Amino acid sequence: MHKIAKFIYFKLMGWKIQGEFPFHIKKCVLPVVPHTSWHDFYIGILIRNVWKAEINFVGKKSLFRAPFGWYFRWMGGTPIDRTKSTDFVTATANVFKKKEVFRLSLAPEGTRKQVNTLKTGFYYIAKTANVPIVMIAFDFENKQVIVAEPFNVSEDKQADFEKINTFFKGVKGKVPENSFV
Repeated sequence: MHKIAKFIYFKLMGWKIQGEFPFHIKKCVLPVVPHTSWHDFYIGILIRNVWKAEINFVGKKSLFRAPFGWYFRWMGGTPIDRTKSTDFVTATANVFKKKEVFRLSLAPEGTRKQVNTLKTGFYYIAKTANVPIVMIAFDFENKQVIVAEPFNVSEDKQADFEKINTFFKGVKGKVPENSFV
């Protein structure tokens, strides 16, 4: 799968990678921005196969039932039971305790429409789980995936979000008008 993914990503699609994926980090939160189209899904699948990296996601428990539950687990998914009194941030942070490797990928916009403010769940998951954040941008305009240096959440949320917003600012998604502003 690695060789096929590399061929498709680099040769057929002509995409590049800017930055280095931190393979040595076994647990982290990977906010991926901008999320403007279903095309983001296959770019994500391709890049994780190019990297040969275990990259995960979470979903509601019902998503992991038959007939497709096996597929979502095989793709790196972990079910989150939200019927209990545990909130999403705490429930997701608890997954990090149970796994040896867990690199949580998510789209912090929460929609494929344009947003001016990212949702903060990814930030609080990283803070609660005490894991670094590694920002990843899907830059369709320049046909590249951009990887930021890992950073740990500080006590200054405003400064952290200035850093986050600056990294993603101006990156164009597949549907440019829906890109994060």
